[in-house]
Amino acid sequence: MIDRRRLLGTGGVALAGLLGGCAPMAGIAASPAGKAGLIDDIQERTFRFFWETTDPKTGLAPDRWPTPSFASIAAVGFALTAYPIGVTRGWISRAQARERTLATLTFFANAPMGDAETGTSGYKGLFYHFLDMKTGHRFRNSELSTIDTTLLLGGVLFVAQWFDGDHPDEARIRALADRLYGAVEWTAFVPNDPVVTMGWRPESGFIPSDWNRYNESLLLYVLALGSPTHPLPPETWDRWTSAFEANWTTENGPPRIDFPPLFGHQYSHVWVDFRGIQDRFTRAKGIDYFENSRRATLAQQLYAIENPEGWSGYGENVWGLTACDGPGHFKLQVNGREREFRGYSARGPYERDDGTIAPTAALGSIAFAPEIVEPTARAMVDRYGSALYQRYGFLDSFNPTLEGTNAPISKGQLVPGIGWVDNDYLGIDQGPIVCMIENRKSGLIWETMRKSPAIRRGLTRAGFTGGWLA
Repeated sequence: MIDRRRLLGTGGVALAGLLGGCAPMAGIAASPAGKAGLIDDIQERTFRFFWETTDPKTGLAPDRWPTPSFASIAAVGFALTAYPIGVTRGWISRAQARERTLATLTFFANAPMGDAETGTSGYKGLFYHFLDMKTGHRFRNSELSTIDTTLLLGGVLFVAQWFDGDHPDEARIRALADRLYGAVEWTAFVPNDPVVTMGWRPESGFIPSDWNRYNESLLLYVLALGSPTHPLPPETWDRWTSAFEANWTTENGPPRIDFPPLFGHQYSHVWVDFRGIQDRFTRAKGIDYFENSRRATLAQQLYAIENPEGWSGYGENVWGLTACDGPGHFKLQVNGREREFRGYSARGPYERDDGTIAPTAALGSIAFAPEIVEPTARAMVDRYGSALYQRYGFLDSFNPTLEGTNAPISKGQLVPGIGWVDNDYLGIDQGPIVCMIENRKSGLIWETMRKSPAIRRGLTRAGFTGGWLA
């Protein structure tokens, strides 16, 4: 997969001009965190990230801000999902959300497709992971991404269900969503039956990695099985999930399917309510995938409390490891011990942990374990203040172990008394925050997606039964 860090500052478009053409959301100021409750404030600020940084003409959402950036199609999926939340919370009007949503779907429906190395946005219904913010075409050598297209489609299918009115533009949204979903040729991206490849490049063909274990690809297989045009066969699900046994663990927390970074336990759950429904694997284990994500969240807190590596700041109310920015790739003596640090990386307990904490790891799990996430959000604000919590909520990540050092950081800044703090917000990390807070509050996304024919069809073909599917 392509590395975000390698692409920064190499042809992305600065957002100063973009923001100049996108008026700030009316009626929202950078209010104090305690004004309407911290969680409400976090959600509002995080929503504003998507509303104010997304190009209103194309719907392209930046991979990050304020660093000059390319667009992330996964971030677009989260942005689409955020707009109805904004309407529900009274931050924007339905007309505003409808206009932005229609512009986004129109852009993607009309985007050039083909197998050329340049000048296209996708191929066989899939889109490139990163797109140029100005042209909407493939950014550099990014891959045609099956998972990022999936996250884009999560937003597409959500707005198709939510915009259910008689307004002609809402009818157009539904038609365009059907067109985009139906265009994906899932069966063309299974070079190693039964699993789906992670991606494809016109220069070299399929990426030599597949979605062959438990991770964020639950939604990918649900959508691939539910496709009305190019579905994978029903037996795909059981053949794929048979590999989950290798990742079942009873160590370092409650029994669960292990995947160290928390994003793997969050992304699919933004759009699918896995509470009370089970497939063959989870029936055998006596849990559901929601409960598995809850257990993974609890295990992360336990790891931070135990803190086996002795990182600064870790504890009951400061925890959270996932894919996020980091201070850079270097080694440094800290308190007489050599430590290795990383840039952008997928972090998890006992796996690439370098003391870097990402607020999205906790906040994206608020629907799973609110009793530990809400105190964590408060503690992060109280302890790290405005250095971490700013215009669009929490900056992507921070590392207290680097406090008082002269670390050769490659991005962000060293803040006295706090440590290293990132200077960016990442779209794919902002998304789970605003969306899962809403699922915790009202179940809006889950309730809406329960009505989605694609979701119901995919889950049923995968063998899910019980709960709301009964």
